Amino acid sequence: MTMDMKVLKCGNCEELKLGVHGLTLGLAALCGLYIAAAWLTRREAHLAVNTVLYTALVVFEQRHVAHHMAEMRRLRVNLVPADPAERNGATGAVAA
Repeated sequence: MTMDMKVLKCGNCEELKLGVHGLTLGLAALCGLYIAAAWLTRREAHLAVNTVLYTALVVFEQRHVAHHMAEMRRLRVNLVPADPAERNGATGAVAA
């Protein structure tokens, strides 16, 4: 059984994907800072491990955010015509 979901394909719903990963990035950064502060205060081993895991998650999510921003930029550039005459709506005739 295969499912063809449009949202899973590159170039589709990039704003939604960016929002989800941006929210996850912010939440992971906030949790990571909290855990790091707790580790600095109590120096417990599990807090050190959690700090490392949250740091890895922040890096992972930042790369996803950068990917989706680049994809949105690429899509925007491909929509803008390269020829200045096409951008103004002219087809070779001089506008009066």
